[in-house]
Parts: sequence; C-alpha cells; structure tokens
Amino acid sequence: MTTTVSPSGYLPNDRPETGRLILLGFQHVVTMFPATILVALLCGFHPSTVLLGAGISTIVALVLSRQGIGTFIPLFYGSSFSYIAAYLGIAKAMGHEVKFGVPAPDEVIAVMQAGIICTGILNIIVGFVIRSVGKAAVDKVLPPVVTGSVACVIGFGLAKAALDMSMTVVPGYWGIALVTLIVTIGFSYLLQGKGFIGMIPILLGAVVGYVLTLIVAPDQINFARVAAAPVIAAPHITFPNFAGELVVTAIFSISIMAIATIPESTAHLYQMSLYVDRLAEEQSRPKVHLDQYVGNNLVYDGVGDVLHGLVGATAGTNYGENNSLMAITRNYSGPALMAAGVICILLAFVGKLSAFVGTIPVFVSGGLALYLFGVIGMQGIALMQENKVDMFDPLTLAVGAVIMVVGIGGNIGFPGGFLPISIPGIFPNGLPAIATAAVAGIVLNLVFRAIRERTN
Repeated sequence: MTTTVSPSGYLPNDRPETGRLILLGFQHVVTMFPATILVALLCGFHPSTVLLGAGISTIVALVLSRQGIGTFIPLFYGSSFSYIAAYLGIAKAMGHEVKFGVPAPDEVIAVMQAGIICTGILNIIVGFVIRSVGKAAVDKVLPPVVTGSVACVIGFGLAKAALDMSMTVVPGYWGIALVTLIVTIGFSYLLQGKGFIGMIPILLGAVVGYVLTLIVAPDQINFARVAAAPVIAAPHITFPNFAGELVVTAIFSISIMAIATIPESTAHLYQMSLYVDRLAEEQSRPKVHLDQYVGNNLVYDGVGDVLHGLVGATAGTNYGENNSLMAITRNYSGPALMAAGVICILLAFVGKLSAFVGTIPVFVSGGLALYLFGVIGMQGIALMQENKVDMFDPLTLAVGAVIMVVGIGGNIGFPGGFLPISIPGIFPNGLPAIATAAVAGIVLNLVFRAIRERTN
C-alpha cells in the first residue's frame, strides 16, 4: 500500500498520513450520515444498528476487494432508499404502523431481516453470474426500461408517505415542512460545486428545519429522552426470523428491489472507474480499471446486505453522495473509507446520538422526504435517458407502462401497498405491488422479445 501526502489526490491504494486519514474519514461519515439515518427513522430501524451495519459492510467490502483483486474499490455502503416502500408494507401487514423515529418491534424487524439477507444472497449470485457470462447477458433480463421504471415506481410510490409526514402525521406544521423543502433544494442547487459544504445539502436543510421548529414550535422537540439516554450504549441487535407467516412476502417484496440497486451499484462503479483512471493518468501512474470488476462489486454488495440482515440494519447500497464527494476532493483512498467505517462503528455505541436523532420532528423529515423520494423517481428517468431507451418501441412502452401503473397505483391505492390478490400461506395479505410490477415487467419483456425473435 502506498503512503502519500500528495495534494493532487489519492488513488484507491494510497494511504494518507494519520491526521488527514481521520479527517477524510470523518468527512465521508458526515456525507453519508443524513440519508443513512433518515432511512432508519422512516422505517422503524434502530439508528445505532444501521450505523454499525454501514461501518462493518464498508470495511468488509474494502478488505475483500483488496485481498481479492489487489485494489480497494472505493465505495461507502449506507442505507438504500429503494427498500423503504417494502419495509413499510411489511410492517403494516404485520399490524404495526411505523412512526417516524420510533423503532418497530423486534418481531417486525426480524421478518424484514429475512428479506434483507435474501437480497444480499441475490446480489452475490448475480455478481458471480456476471463474472461468468458478462454483464451483457444480465442486461437482457434487466434492460434499462425495467430498472429505470422500477426506480421511478420506488420513488413516486412513496409520494403519499412524504406528504403524510409533511402534513398529516402531526397536523398544522406543513409550513415548516415547506421551508425545509425549499431551503434543501436551494442548498442542493446553489452550493453545488462549492466544496465540502456543497456535499451536505440534506444535513443543512435538516438543521434549518430543526432550528425553525425550536423557534416557532419548541414544544414539538423533547430533549428528555436525550438527557435520559446513556452516553455509551450497545447497538440494538435483532436476529432474523425465517419462520413467520409473512416471511415469504418479506423475502419477495424486499429482495426483488435488487432489480433497482444492481444497476445503481454498477453505474456507481463505472463512475468511480472513470475518475480514478483520470487521476492516475494525471499522476503518470498505472490506471486501475475498476470497471472490469462489476461482478466482484455486486458480490461485495451482497455480502454487506447479508451482514446487515444478520444484525438488524437496513439493506444497503454504495452511496452516490460519497462518490460525488470523492470526485470533488479527488480522494479515492480505500484506507480513508476504512477510517470512515471505523468512525461509524464507534458512533453506533454513542447512546445520546441515537436519542438526539430521535428528536427530529416528523414534519421536518417530511420536507426532506418530499425532495429525496422524488429524486429517486427522477433518477429512474435519468437512467433511461442515459441508456437511450427507445420510447417509440411498442414493447418498451408496454413494459414501462405496466410497471408504472401496477407499482405506483398499487402502492398508493391499496393498504400497505399490497394488491388484493392473496395466495394463502405465501402472500396472505396480497401481492406486494412494487415487487409484482417488477416481475411483470421482466416477464413481459422476455416473453415478447423471444416471440419476436422466433417469428422474424
């Protein structure tokens, strides 16, 4: 491993000197913290456990990549927004209404963990398949119209949840949610490219909403739990349950979301490969060519999700926020990311931190969710644009249309996002809308393209 203090940037195997290593690691944590914790608060997971999972999975992926391919793959693993609708649907089907910032009962989280472990196993399988047959073969099953449409459904299907958080969960404070939304958008747009501060618009928006609440509605923030919380506390660990009535539903509705996260993870790897090789060229050093390790990267993703599922953390993904941070700072150091993982693990044992995060008002998070959930949907559209999806092709239109209507309509229009088509013993509460939409799109695309190839 190369030790360097070069101000021009760090390649994946470079190790900054200790002082810089810690600061660069902390910057990564600040960048991933708002979104990763927000998923936990939205879905009833324990924030400390989610931090623990993020730290462990990041370190494990880095170690595996260094040992397996000779170079660190510089990615940070945090909570994925793609699974939010599935979590909320499973909780509701089990009779639990998730409240912002309040952890769900252990038995609810345990059933979700079964699905999270299975999505990790699915990622590992796909990773090995890609290593064997190549990415082009997988693209035939998961073309951009499917992955992009599923991403749209995931984001837009959460639209009502964001509106409820902003307006109806705690009535009368929609104005604070609106201010939070507007300033967050302003920070995202106006601070872009302005250095480190431009990397934390979500955190800045949350701070503005929080301070505004303290000024105009201080009764909505209760610090009693913070005062009562211990300084040091072990993360809340739960163990997966593969025997519950809704386990099959959880496995299906959660693991199928890999349809969206697999192309997302691959796109992030390609992005990193481009920037890393450009820096290597500027420094007259050998290019790393990270893009040749797509299969390996998905295997590491899957290992991370399995680890998350074992302890009770949310399913993860490598973070675009941290990728952007690395592109801006030209810091692609694997050891710096390992330092971030260590800091995450240490924070997971700070009891007062979890308690403080729980004081964020639901309407403030609702203002953030209006933006974040919409961005997930818009990224699906961007994915299809980037891949030049032909919207004049009848089958492409049909596949996208079915996914959108079944996924969005089913998730918003039916209780818990379950279609009223039950299968006793497997899907007793109905078919999960988003997962069903994804499978329908895949099947339609494969069947009709096969028919056309046979008839031409």
